[in-house]
Amino acid sequence: MLGTITDVVRSVVGPAALTADQAETAIVEAPNPAGLYEVDEILPVEQIEAAAREYERAADQARLPDRGERAAKKVLERLPASTHGTWRVFRTPSSRQAPDLAEITRIFKAHGLGPVSMKACAPSLKVKLAEAAPVDVDTPVLVST
Repeated sequence: MLGTITDVVRSVVGPAALTADQAETAIVEAPNPAGLYEVDEILPVEQIEAAAREYERAADQARLPDRGERAAKKVLERLPASTHGTWRVFRTPSSRQAPDLAEITRIFKAHGLGPVSMKACAPSLKVKLAEAAPVDVDTPVLVST
């Protein structure tokens, strides 16, 4: 039961709105996960650069539809249900449910369970064009964190 409650809480906590103020802060890197390439398995730099470019391009392309949808939704959300030109605007009840965090907190307090437990999400993979190439291009630059 307790695991189910914490899973539900974790599924809704941490929306982008909570992290919007962190845009200007320094990048904090998470530790490397298990299963990475060994030093002798590292791919050629050209292949890594091509993969990073493609990853960044694909991530940008994936966000474009979301931006367009948000802009259109901003206009449509304020309209009353009706036919507007050739489009019928209406609302349907949502089948999604969200946990009542206030009630979950109350239950935890009532049973002396302490604070609602939380855990960090998996780290996000990010790519960013480096400011400058390494000085000695013959020596691979591996940074361990």
